[in-house]
Amino acid sequence: MREITIFSGSAHRELAAAICHHLEVPLAPSRVTRFANDCLEVQLLANCRERDVFIVQPLCPPVQEHLVELLLMLDAARGASAARITVVMPHFAYARSDKKGAPRISIGARLMADLLQTAGANRVLTMTLHSPQVHGFFGVPVDHLHALHELARHFRKGDLSNTVVVSPDLGNAKEASRFARLLGLPVAAGAKERISDDKVVISSIIGDVRGKDVVVLDDEIARGSTIIELLDRLAEHDIASARVACTHGLFADGALERIGKRDDVTEIVCTNTVPVPGADQAPKLTVLSVAPALAEAMRRIHNGESVSVLFDEQH
Repeated sequence: MREITIFSGSAHRELAAAICHHLEVPLAPSRVTRFANDCLEVQLLANCRERDVFIVQPLCPPVQEHLVELLLMLDAARGASAARITVVMPHFAYARSDKKGAPRISIGARLMADLLQTAGANRVLTMTLHSPQVHGFFGVPVDHLHALHELARHFRKGDLSNTVVVSPDLGNAKEASRFARLLGLPVAAGAKERISDDKVVISSIIGDVRGKDVVVLDDEIARGSTIIELLDRLAEHDIASARVACTHGLFADGALERIGKRDDVTEIVCTNTVPVPGADQAPKLTVLSVAPALAEAMRRIHNGESVSVLFDEQH
């Protein structure tokens, strides 16, 4: 790993440090300066010439600040003659903007993918994109990991004899089915209609959940409106208990507190793809680390080895 250099933006230095610990590589220093006119300047304070450079930066709030910082870091690495630049972006916030839901709106995910490539990205390593087609928006190779193995290892520690995996909607049912197979469990799903960014309606539950312990699996939780609506519908089916799991725990606008105070919710599980706000004050929350998975993928990318083995359900 002597020719590898890892930088971190300001979005999640703790995750970058954990990745470097697993790779036994020091985290290279960088400096961000904000000028009087509110513009940013980034300086990479380690040699990049002909090196394999990785830049760790999830796009989490404030998303626009972290995006511009990432673009500037990419441009700086390219200008410093890096041999290859890989963006390690565990959370791609703009992945939700993957289609035209109304006239005269932009497809943000495609635009951001173009910007990253234009700034200098040669490769992208990401995790649990909101929809699989976002992968195709990038004109550079993308390694798309998931956190199902980390989540499954956690839930295997408990009693799953009366458990059903539940997807909030049919769009996430495929991922929920993969998760259920890892645990050897049946799967159910909600029939969801999104009214607006913060309002959804789940009209019914498809599958047998009555009297069951359920594990609700979603890709991310932001305001938590979908999860709350689903839990209300599940309560009407007299479930025994609920545990909530997701990859990206954004928990905006008090979502973590609202979900955690429900009596039917016994545990909330997420990963550290983004910093989790209020994690210290949430007794029901468990945060799993994806640093080992990201570090292994980075090691394989650097050594020219297959990354696809990390996707296998038997892994």
